Amino acid sequence: MSLLNIVIVLIVVGVLLWVINTYIPMDRKIKNILNIVVVIAVILWLLRTFGLLDSIGNMHVN
Repeated sequence: MSLLNIVIVLIVVGVLLWVINTYIPMDRKIKNILNIVVVIAVILWLLRTFGLLDSIGNMHVN
């Protein structure tokens, strides 16, 4: 995946999260949980995209 595609995906996710937080009425706690879930999902996606998540899973500590 090219760097441009990654940036576009991050912008789209950010705009969607902003739209949800701004225009959809929800309790503050639910918005916080939604934000945390989206941030964790994006971080995991980025780690997998750059190949860091697979290399962490292959590490063995003796």
